[in-house]
Amino acid sequence: MTSASALFQGQTPLAVRMRPTSLDEVAGQGHLLRPGSPLVTLAGTDSSASGSAVSVILWGPPGTGKTTLAQAIARSSGRRFVELSAITAGVKDVREVMQEALTQRDLYGQSTILFLDEIHRFTKAQQDALLPGVENGWVVLIAATTENPSFSVISPLLSRSLLLTLRPLGDDDLGALVDRAVTDPRGLDDRVVLSDEARSALVRLASGDARRALTALEAAASVAADDAARDGDAEDRDGDAEDDEDADADPRPVITGDHISQAVDRALLRYDRQGDEHYDVISAFIKSIRGSDADAAIHYLARMIEAGEDPRFIARRLVISAAEDIGLADPQALQIAVAAADAVAFIGMPEGRIPLAEATVYLATTAKSNAAYNAINAAIADVRAGGFGRVPVHLRDAHYAGAKRLGHGKGYKYAHDSDIGIVAQQYLPDELRGKRYYQPTTHGAEREVSARLEKIRRILDGG
Repeated sequence: MTSASALFQGQTPLAVRMRPTSLDEVAGQGHLLRPGSPLVTLAGTDSSASGSAVSVILWGPPGTGKTTLAQAIARSSGRRFVELSAITAGVKDVREVMQEALTQRDLYGQSTILFLDEIHRFTKAQQDALLPGVENGWVVLIAATTENPSFSVISPLLSRSLLLTLRPLGDDDLGALVDRAVTDPRGLDDRVVLSDEARSALVRLASGDARRALTALEAAASVAADDAARDGDAEDRDGDAEDDEDADADPRPVITGDHISQAVDRALLRYDRQGDEHYDVISAFIKSIRGSDADAAIHYLARMIEAGEDPRFIARRLVISAAEDIGLADPQALQIAVAAADAVAFIGMPEGRIPLAEATVYLATTAKSNAAYNAINAAIADVRAGGFGRVPVHLRDAHYAGAKRLGHGKGYKYAHDSDIGIVAQQYLPDELRGKRYYQPTTHGAEREVSARLEKIRRILDGG
């Protein structure tokens, strides 16, 4: 049996070993790697381009390929590659790189790519030290950041660089990356078998992060190899009676869903973002909010987050719930839901779970009313059934030539001329006169709306 030590002893991490050596191997980021794009031109892989010296800032979540792109560009273009981390490098290190790059260019005609990771951690003075080399072309800067460069990178450096945004990897890209890691000689070299369940779990748990997927795969392969070794030892102790029967069996360890859950130290949720579980959990989530059970709503929220559900989908459902199930019983609910959606888009995950949880608890615990929801549905039903009629003449537009001759606007009463801001006047078409669509409840703030609306309707009716 293959042991974990035989698979992994003395090796660098799988995510590092599987780093692409060319842009053709890069998973995802197709929007940045089209023929003629800045990155392809920079790598010198576009047949119509002779290379480029433009500096770029790569902005995106962890595990989307910022370091990978920089190294692949350096290899493809034949440029000298120097890597610095903003966590450990200082102004002195930057100046030394610039001086060496200038020397290499002048003496040997070789250009240098400087890859600077975590540039948002550089102070203004440290970023200023980059400017001469970038502006004069001593180096081609490829800077990586997980934070918005508009707030973390100085303006002179931004103006001298292209800002390119990387996206989280899609499921298909992650799946292809995992498959390659299983079979590639640089990776697991086909020494393990990855079950379909385990593959789906890896893609789901990675949440668009290639490094996370490969790290989990490597850990799960180790667990599977250890299990297989123990099973082999047990079979040896039990005797060789079934040796002939098992001679044709595949001896490679099989990575299962249980191995994934053991490797990442979390339960493997049965959750398919395109299947029944997806719809069942979101349905339970919304119904728990509607039923005012904050604990249940938080539970289902946690299940979706842990399963890798798109947080934007969750945020959209919260906005719909605030409008449909809470309405004017608490007008602030919609504002909180929209704010949570904006916050998730702005800060991303995992921190985005916090505003999602805040909005979930607020919506679950506040007063509920679906009166506005019912009102628009009833009005739409009437319109679709032909119940709309003509706009009353006194409400029609009277601003265009000839409108007054047709009587448009005649008899219209301007509400602000009244001391109370309301005048007796017909607004609905004749066919719908007296129709009541909005029927407020007595829940929360809608209690006051109900009392006020009753008075308004009496005035409008001339009572």
